[in-house]
Amino acid sequence: MMVAEERITTKFSGLVGAHGSEEEATFLATQQVDEARHMQFYARFQDEVIADPALIAEHVARGRERVSGAFRQIFDDALVAAHEQLLSAPADLAAKIRFVTLHHLVLEATLGLTTFKFATEFLEREDLLPGFVQGYSKIHHDETRHIGYGIWFLRETVAAHPETADVVRATLRDLLPAVAESLRPPGNGAAGTLGATEDDLRGFAPDRMTRRLQIIGVPIETLYA
Repeated sequence: MMVAEERITTKFSGLVGAHGSEEEATFLATQQVDEARHMQFYARFQDEVIADPALIAEHVARGRERVSGAFRQIFDDALVAAHEQLLSAPADLAAKIRFVTLHHLVLEATLGLTTFKFATEFLEREDLLPGFVQGYSKIHHDETRHIGYGIWFLRETVAAHPETADVVRATLRDLLPAVAESLRPPGNGAAGTLGATEDDLRGFAPDRMTRRLQIIGVPIETLYA
């Protein structure tokens, strides 16, 4: 989570610069502050609970040694490329749609909420780390607010410019194989470290994405039509 939050925090300013109104700019600025606070929360957990104090960059570097190939494809390749494209062309609507689809729909609404659900359910069931669960739950409240923005932006944009639905579809087609791989627990579908099986993870995540795509106006059955 620490490595993911670092990427999300440092690869977000392009969206702030691509705002369409002052109200949107204000909201997006608050989101970037939220993301930085989330990164600091995980760093404090490392420092004070795991008792391994270090600079945030050192925590991130250590965490990066254990991330999967699917993680690198999503966060290091796709997110970085989408952000760089938006920075270079903030008025490019397609670039903004790609970034919001990736950031808000894939990273936060799919991977983020799935991780939160199964991690907190496990910790609460085992009566572990109540302070971490409390802090993580506050992060979850922030993330649901962020997701609300992303769904609003994509819904309004697709309604005003129906042809942009193809950008949402293309972005998801590119990313879904890596997303599916990242939701696979170690082993052969057996319960992983959080007591969740591959079926558990792949049942929860696609259901939520299906609902949100319906709201946006890009039904999931149209992705490969």
